[in-house]
Amino acid sequence: MDSNAGTGAERPLITHLLELRSRLLRAVVGLLVVLAAMLPFANKLYGLLAQPLLDKLPKGGQLIATQVASPFFAPMKLAFFAALMVSMPWLLYQVWAFVAPGLYRREKKLALPLLGSALALFYAGCAFAFFLVLPMVFGFLAKVTPTGVAMMTDISAYLDFVLVLFLAFGLSFELPVALVILAVLGWVTPAQLREGRGYAIVGVFVVAAVLTPPDVVSQLMLAIPMCLLYEAGIIAATFVTPRTAADADARD
Repeated sequence: MDSNAGTGAERPLITHLLELRSRLLRAVVGLLVVLAAMLPFANKLYGLLAQPLLDKLPKGGQLIATQVASPFFAPMKLAFFAALMVSMPWLLYQVWAFVAPGLYRREKKLALPLLGSALALFYAGCAFAFFLVLPMVFGFLAKVTPTGVAMMTDISAYLDFVLVLFLAFGLSFELPVALVILAVLGWVTPAQLREGRGYAIVGVFVVAAVLTPPDVVSQLMLAIPMCLLYEAGIIAATFVTPRTAADADARD
């Protein structure tokens, strides 16, 4: 009897582990398929990524490779990052398919918009960095370069710089989602967010100074959107703050 009870208790765990393995396998296979499609275009992708800097370099300026294997590994690294970005909806879907059966109805209604918003905001942050921030930053750096000094950036160093900037802006643009989650959990209220606006602005500028390169242009271009996103987060939190405990306990 005890043995049968133990077997019955283990079955749900085994089922969940098998489901987790299946979802992980599908996620990895999807990522690898996208990566395989990206690899033939790795050099073109790098050329596209390097364009904001090349446009600001003096005539004849170019990127250089200071390491023997850099011309191979830098485009491959970029191809993997691009594949990760493209396949992110598929990866998040696998996560959602695994956790959704255990969520409450209200949690499901909130989770899907939050996931979609988080993904869209991350993409928006990366696009903002590429189309607006990078040209202004490189234009500023090109102007302040001392006379007699040639801007010749290593391709690996340039890639790391741009990817860090993408992550900084992509994650910073998640601020409204973070505020909504805090409000849903009951840790803060929209009124408290409004009252703490001044502290939040100071914190935003500190975060911008830490995450961005040491120039005023990129710091302002991260801090200003974050301040606007903070206000958007307050508005969104107002609409999703739980009204009754009964709504939170409702299940499918």
